[in-house]
Amino acid sequence: MSDIFNYHPRTSSEVRVGQTPLGGDNPIRLQSMTTAATTDTAACVTQAKAIIDAGADYVRLTTQGTREAENLREIQAQLRAEGYAQPLVADVHFNPNVADVAATIVDKVRINPGNYVDPARTFKQLSYTDAEYADELRRLEKRFLQLLQLCRENKTALRIGVNHGSLSDRIMSRYGDTPEGIVESCMEFLRICKREQFHDVVISIKASNTAVMVRSVRLLCRVMAEENMMFPLHLGVTEAGEGEDGRLKSAAGIGALLSDGIGDTIRVSLSEAPEREIPVAYKIASYATRRAGHPMIPARQAVEFCYENPQRRPTDILQNIGGHNLPVVICASTDGTFFFGPQTPDYVYVGSHLPPVRQRPAGVGYIVDAMAWRDEENVFPAYTYQTEPLMGGNKSPLKFLFISYLQLDEQTLACLHRHPETVVVALSNHPNRLGEQRALVHEMWREGLKNPVVFFEHYTHSLSEREDFQIESAVDLGALLYDGLADGIFLFNEAPQGHPSIPLSDVVSTAFGILQATRLRTTKTEYISCPGCGRTLYDLEHTIARIKQATAHLKGMKIGIMGCIVNGPGEMADADYGYVGAARGKVSLYRGKVCVEKNIPEEEAVDRLLALIEADRQSTNL
Repeated sequence: MSDIFNYHPRTSSEVRVGQTPLGGDNPIRLQSMTTAATTDTAACVTQAKAIIDAGADYVRLTTQGTREAENLREIQAQLRAEGYAQPLVADVHFNPNVADVAATIVDKVRINPGNYVDPARTFKQLSYTDAEYADELRRLEKRFLQLLQLCRENKTALRIGVNHGSLSDRIMSRYGDTPEGIVESCMEFLRICKREQFHDVVISIKASNTAVMVRSVRLLCRVMAEENMMFPLHLGVTEAGEGEDGRLKSAAGIGALLSDGIGDTIRVSLSEAPEREIPVAYKIASYATRRAGHPMIPARQAVEFCYENPQRRPTDILQNIGGHNLPVVICASTDGTFFFGPQTPDYVYVGSHLPPVRQRPAGVGYIVDAMAWRDEENVFPAYTYQTEPLMGGNKSPLKFLFISYLQLDEQTLACLHRHPETVVVALSNHPNRLGEQRALVHEMWREGLKNPVVFFEHYTHSLSEREDFQIESAVDLGALLYDGLADGIFLFNEAPQGHPSIPLSDVVSTAFGILQATRLRTTKTEYISCPGCGRTLYDLEHTIARIKQATAHLKGMKIGIMGCIVNGPGEMADADYGYVGAARGKVSLYRGKVCVEKNIPEEEAVDRLLALIEADRQSTNL
């Protein structure tokens, strides 16, 4: 990124996808994927219509074998007969012959570099000599050229879809489990496309770890630019999950890239009915791109900052803020009520009305306006640009200064140098608040200031717009958190007059949820669950609900719930336990990367998973 402060859509080439091209000057395209078996024509047609009626531009269908690929013709014919002309996309894994068949039928074919020709990832430490590595590349190229020719003849677009969880052993041997390996897995195919002058190519890099996804896509953009490629990008967080967690993960990851102008089509992967993904995708895309045409932000990037591989900005430790401390959560309660819900914030801003000690929940710091501050334990003063000259007369070991980028003048910079005990709370009313808040921190960085920074994000949503609040706050904070600029976050929502407001407990849970979604602070169980597709081998939604109900109390544990083996072991590689569809009605259980129980009957599998977790916990506690 040449300018991280001002929104400019990345220049991409246009790709023909049926009658709905993407990239170039086209709007961001939305898509989802059917969950019915692709051999079930009626079910796939019904789901595809629901997805399109919800606003999707494309519908993707899993295509495990030649039989499924051939049936795409019948599904497409029925949709066309009913007036649905939106392009269909075939999703292919493990079998290049299936991709060849699909390329003669549908408008786009997705292949996965990790299993197109290479064998599936085995998680074994394998070594390749340079000659062996080169031989596999030649084998890959020979087979891939056959598909390119078919795509060219049939005017079929191609998606090179890299999944973090299914990198080949060959790539792993040379690059390891890194963004560099993810990018190289993609570039091997793109270099062939460029040399053969095949331009109808879309790229995706997905991961269940949002930080890995964002960093990898940023790196891919740089590498492509260096090699003079402008292929459009498909964005998504794979195995995002469902409910609030799935929305926050998707909004933070996809939104962080869209907010920097990166992305041409998106898919939000929720473990829910596929048509429910489309409204969420629309909200993320429309909110992230709303900043287009904003007033210019004049700013300078800190020389130590690396956009493709950001590290946390060095800051002083103030109480539990800054340094290597986890980002804190601050909320506001100026009416004396403190119902936080199951998660307690680190600090509460109470304005000028500090409640009596007996009314204050323990274990929380209280931030009070400087003019009303009194010297009490866990009570700290808050200053503004107007009151910052008064900071010198206050001996509190921790202070907060609420300022915007435009207020970071010589006076404020000098004040921060004099008062290293001050946490900056970054404000913004700019249409591109991401750019302006970035600018504030980068200017502090350039000035050698090590004051921690908390980002204040304010909204005006009513209770009925709770999902909008969650999505917008995750989009606004995503890039700032991945950039390593945040020592804390402060969400504030005030409903329009006469409308019920979002409860404080929901505001607090959203803040913690965003930190967990960005892998910066874990405060509850994390579920890595796929959205389901025609490969799913059991009742996904019901199973997720059962597992969550039984394990929600296991703070910090990661549990993978995967419909099939395609991405299962890979995307849940950092999970503590995994539940993976092995065959129709059969499930395999994993402890970490190791399969410990195979082909369990589906009706027994959840109980067996819970028994495995409980046995391990008891063993650990002995």
